[in-house]
Amino acid sequence: MDTAKNKPFKFSYVIIPVVIGLSVVGWLFWKDFNPDLFTGIRFSWQLLGGLLLAFLFMFGRDGGLIARFRYLSEGSLSWRQAFNVNMLCEFTSAVTPSAVGGSSLIVLFLNREGINAGRSTALMISCLFLDELFLVLACPLALLFFSFSDLFGAVSVFSESVKILFFVVYGVIAAWTFLLYIALFHRPEWVKHLLTGLFRLPLLRRWKRQIDELTDNLVESSHQISGKSFDFWLKAFGMTCLAWCSRYLVVNALLLAFTTDGNQLIAFVRQLILWIVMTVSPTPGGSGISEYMFQVYYADFFTVSGMALVVAFVWRIITYYMYLIIGVCIIPGWLKKFNL
Repeated sequence: MDTAKNKPFKFSYVIIPVVIGLSVVGWLFWKDFNPDLFTGIRFSWQLLGGLLLAFLFMFGRDGGLIARFRYLSEGSLSWRQAFNVNMLCEFTSAVTPSAVGGSSLIVLFLNREGINAGRSTALMISCLFLDELFLVLACPLALLFFSFSDLFGAVSVFSESVKILFFVVYGVIAAWTFLLYIALFHRPEWVKHLLTGLFRLPLLRRWKRQIDELTDNLVESSHQISGKSFDFWLKAFGMTCLAWCSRYLVVNALLLAFTTDGNQLIAFVRQLILWIVMTVSPTPGGSGISEYMFQVYYADFFTVSGMALVVAFVWRIITYYMYLIIGVCIIPGWLKKFNL
């Protein structure tokens, strides 16, 4: 609680990622300027329908996460409270490096909405586990049914670098998900001893305090979570799949709006690769890096040079900048409500 009081909301939290993202987009437009680009963009029912569909999929994504918060809280959160928690988490994710994300503050948000600290921690770790589990299960399916050239684009320095980074990050996520599974459902104390021992090493000692707190929360959460039925987790995982698939389908809708080239199924599974790689972005919400990667990664879907960057910018407006705006609208009232 003190953390929230000592670090009040600042408008610079919004300005910095916006400046980074717009600067990269502006530089890319200037570097690869194509005077014929905008003459090829005309209003049509296909354009309008694709844009509306993209927003609909994004609402579906948020609807899935809001429903998951309410379901995991077993009705303790109202729909309005679940909406607030989800949007606050999305805003936090948008203004912090992707590797940090909004999950780290779910406990605070839930606690302020009337969920006690122990149960808030259990909810936070449950959401984290379900999200990571989706990625861990979906990636092997993508690799099984699609070739590397489909998933990573044409062979180049960029695609090879993305491929290496993807497998490294996926390996870390898979290992972390396995540890969460063991900790939450089987041997929480064993995982606690393993992690606390590992973070006594000289190179990792600086994070020992945070790991001690995390492992204590894992043990406490395990006692609350492990008793839930398989059907309970299956429904929660279904909501998680709905949320992630809806997020990925935003790109498919935008491709329908701006172009008819390329395989829509490949476009969908490439989102899986892109989001895995973006989890290690050092910039707030992946600003700049996301726009650049999308522009390069989906360039082969467009016949007009520079169109991929236009779609990348629209994609970020819907999936990123929108949450900055909503956060700015929600956070001041939320802080005032709790005298923070």
